[in-house]
Amino acid sequence: MVTTPIVVAPAIDFADVRAEFDLVDGFPSDALDEARQAADRYADVREDRTDLPLVTIDPPGSMDLDQALHLERTDDGFVLHYAIADVYALVEPGGALDAETHRRGQTFYLPDGSVPLHPREVSEGTASLLPDVVRPAALWRIETDHGGEPVAVSVRRALVRSVARMDYAGVQRDADADRLHPSVEALPDFGRLRAAAALARGAIELRLPTQDVVPHGDGWRLQIEPRTEADEWNSEISLLTGMCAAQMMIDAGVGLLRTLPAADPAAVDGLRRTARSLDVPWPPEMGVGSFLAGLDAHDPRTLVLMSEAPTLLRGASYAAFDGELPETILHGAIGAPYAHVTAPLRRLSDRYATEVCLAVSSGLPVPEAVRAELSAMPKIMSSTDSLAGKVNRACIDLAEAVVLAPRVGETFEATVLKEATDRHDAEVFVASETVIGPCGGAPEEGSTVRVRLTLADPQARKIRFDHDR
Repeated sequence: MVTTPIVVAPAIDFADVRAEFDLVDGFPSDALDEARQAADRYADVREDRTDLPLVTIDPPGSMDLDQALHLERTDDGFVLHYAIADVYALVEPGGALDAETHRRGQTFYLPDGSVPLHPREVSEGTASLLPDVVRPAALWRIETDHGGEPVAVSVRRALVRSVARMDYAGVQRDADADRLHPSVEALPDFGRLRAAAALARGAIELRLPTQDVVPHGDGWRLQIEPRTEADEWNSEISLLTGMCAAQMMIDAGVGLLRTLPAADPAAVDGLRRTARSLDVPWPPEMGVGSFLAGLDAHDPRTLVLMSEAPTLLRGASYAAFDGELPETILHGAIGAPYAHVTAPLRRLSDRYATEVCLAVSSGLPVPEAVRAELSAMPKIMSSTDSLAGKVNRACIDLAEAVVLAPRVGETFEATVLKEATDRHDAEVFVASETVIGPCGGAPEEGSTVRVRLTLADPQARKIRFDHDR
């Protein structure tokens, strides 16, 4: 959303963050032994689909590759094959590794490396859909009409082989040059169809400037997370699969959903008031999702509206059910029921939701060992989601303080994201340094102002500005 110069910080030690949140990279010896000896428990029932020229699209350098896709046009629309790493087949239920992954819940990402859900022997080895190796997978097949809406869905165990490892920027370059790999040639058209369908069903996408801390030479720098159209196209593939999985489980009366209440009408009214105060047109008949999607990414007022938009969507949770459906089955941001099934190397819940879908799709009972774990997933995933958010925030706060520490007393141009209240300072975005922080004084929301840096404390991981009148 915002282009900023590169500001490099000296070496940053994230060890204190790891210690504060009890993040331990290493695994108990018995769990590690199981990971090293992991073998496919379903090898004798897999269909060989190594003929499919699947490809992966992930950030550069990623080794924990959960998904591989193949998308083709047909006379009736599209056929998507989406291979998901079959982690359940490699982790013995009730074993030491199973217990350790339940304790961790998910992979935690820090700037200096991840704290993985599974030992790297599994997450970057035997389960990862690396190129040119045969791997066990849960293979989704989703047929759609010409509008990208699913008409037939199935998932089964298969052997697959990725033929290429891609990244988002590379896919974007290839799309721009009209030279996409045949396996994803249809991805731009399909992704745009699905994005249009999302707006039609009332989906709400929050396009906040997401801060990243990334290595730069011998130091670190803050940046706004780069996001291309290719990111969005690929995201639509995962979202579609999660929606199909959710509907499959709802129809079967057993499963695990990712839920989020619909946008709070009071919050929508508040956002409309903010839009009026900023003189941003919002026709009464236009839904909030379409309004946010149409905002000018380069307009400072968009930052203000996007910073307020998260108030629309609160109460994210997980809902396990076996028999009676939960009270809430909707994911408000997606505008439909949704389930996590596409990242089992990184999220524990996906392992079990996928097993439910495999059983339902095959017309078999859901294994009792899987059913027994469903009820534990909401608590595990909600608590570890909260922890992941705190870890990420701590890393950003530390990097901001280190970057700015030598510059206390300097003034900067900033966009005011939120006005001050009786309980909170104003909040500003300083684009030149890629930082968001509290600001004393009473600058007007949506305005561009000069602010003075008055605090940058790496020990406390705090920064503060004051409105420089």
